[in-house]
Amino acid sequence: MKLENYEVHLPSYSIGSIIYDKIGPVCESYGKTVLVIGGEKALAAAYDKIKAAVDETNLVIIGKEIFGKDCTYQTVERLRSMKLYQLADMVFGVGGGKALDTVKCLCITDDKPVFTFPTIASNCAACTSVSIMYNEDGTFLKPHFFIRPAMHAFIDTEIIAKAPYQYLWAGIGDTYAKYYEATISSRDERLEHFTSLGVALSKMCRDPLLEYGPKAFADHKQKLCTYDVEQVILAIVVTTGIASIFLTKDFTPDYNSGLAHAIFYALTSYPVIEERHLHGEVVGFGVLLALLVDGQEEEFEKVYELNRSINLPVSLEQIEISEEQWKESMTRIPEMSDVKHYPYRVTPEMLDAAMTKLKERVKKDE
Repeated sequence: MKLENYEVHLPSYSIGSIIYDKIGPVCESYGKTVLVIGGEKALAAAYDKIKAAVDETNLVIIGKEIFGKDCTYQTVERLRSMKLYQLADMVFGVGGGKALDTVKCLCITDDKPVFTFPTIASNCAACTSVSIMYNEDGTFLKPHFFIRPAMHAFIDTEIIAKAPYQYLWAGIGDTYAKYYEATISSRDERLEHFTSLGVALSKMCRDPLLEYGPKAFADHKQKLCTYDVEQVILAIVVTTGIASIFLTKDFTPDYNSGLAHAIFYALTSYPVIEERHLHGEVVGFGVLLALLVDGQEEEFEKVYELNRSINLPVSLEQIEISEEQWKESMTRIPEMSDVKHYPYRVTPEMLDAAMTKLKERVKKDE
């Protein structure tokens, strides 16, 4: 089979504690006027530092806007209708996954230059060419893919180090999931060059977390940006973002997701997940079940021990899901789009058996 033509746009990024000094050299060629859009807490944490850096350039900030609550198409249209957005040559997106995904969906669709300024390390939104779209009620809708990521990501380690530690904590769970989901989804297949790169690269979504994760977590809780913290930030924000780009193409199967994400998205039907728990926190729990379903006992032990060491969830109780809710979810998880491309059909019986094994493993540590 002849593969149709395709193009790959890789993310460009800078990382460090004074990296906003690069705003001028990177952004000035795209115009002059800047609209800053972000989350409320993110803007409180980063806006002054961004503005101070912009004041040293030929750029001018013409407005600052809170993006909203969720990454929805309605939110995108509200921002698109703003006069300031229409006047801006470029947009600076500031915040976490939902804020950055919103500005990407807004700007990349319009072919307007957008630059990302992640203020937490819970996900790879700053470097991906996809936005995770939600319904107005906060439930998951679908992924929205683009031909390219943002023009550049400015990853300020000083700001991320001062953010609540729970975000990096959850980011660890979301990041190692990439390796397991990519390798399972692509198993026994003849892969195209870009997919092979993505699968190979996904190993770097797991290894640094096993090596640096516990120390990085401890350091980050103390607001320190050590070498271990930086390595984990790079794995969460950059490596996962690049792997994601290689693992997803419109004309090929999606190797970018799997059972762990299917579990998360199925559980979002219960408000407690979106209201009280983080994406990567629940995905990290889902990885444990995915590995048990897949029979990877050795890898399960590695992730289980990592989760226990940093208190990522290993039980339904920790994510506040009841047995009844889990049993109901088991009937929906096999139908989720994340497991449509899987080397075997996931069944409720498989999920039930995996949960039984997980409970037995937890009992050993009680």
